[in-house]
Amino acid sequence: MFNVLRMKSSSNQKRVTPIHSTPSLTSVPQKLEQRSLAGLRRAARDCRACELWKNATQTVFGEGPLRAKIVFVGEQPGDQEDLAGHPFVGPAGKVLDEALHQAGIDRSEVYVTNVVKHFKWSPATRGKRRIHKKPRSSEINACRPWLDAELQSVKPEVLVCLGATAAQALLGRDFSVTRQRGQLVESTLAPKVVATVHPSSILRAPDSDARQAQMQEFVLDLTKIATLL
Repeated sequence: MFNVLRMKSSSNQKRVTPIHSTPSLTSVPQKLEQRSLAGLRRAARDCRACELWKNATQTVFGEGPLRAKIVFVGEQPGDQEDLAGHPFVGPAGKVLDEALHQAGIDRSEVYVTNVVKHFKWSPATRGKRRIHKKPRSSEINACRPWLDAELQSVKPEVLVCLGATAAQALLGRDFSVTRQRGQLVESTLAPKVVATVHPSSILRAPDSDARQAQMQEFVLDLTKIATLL
């Protein structure tokens, strides 16, 4: 049994105050809102607002059309994104691509980014694999000006938070994707804001049947989101 998105009218939308913290370090350029999207991407290459840059290959900035109507925000780049320098090109990105295709959304017409722009990882006990680590609040806050500037440049009609980290970073620490998945949330970030699961969660399903069911539910989410335009 799949959860159906509950797209409520604006009169019934729940008011959520977004978290907005200023990084303690001064390496984030001031007046980001005055830069073009290309200028933001160039400036972000040298970001040192937190310690994550030290172990990352490069900054992975958002990508997509300047006037994309939908912006998807995930947690952080993964191993393959870190090496390639592009967001959502690894296993989770392939899941997202397939779900977007099934939902009738053209990936080339949406903007994809993350709340954190550097890959946070720890070495595997054996082998050379780099294991994903969840970013701390301080690291998310340090990166927040970049995301705010991206949203101000793109000005999407719909903002989609993928997973708990993105949702709680943008919609408040009390936000629960499990309980509030698919609910329209009133926010100053975009006219319509909604959260759903991160595609990486589908990859962690215990078996193929569960993975297929979760994928169908994710596609349903995206299909409902497409109707908001």
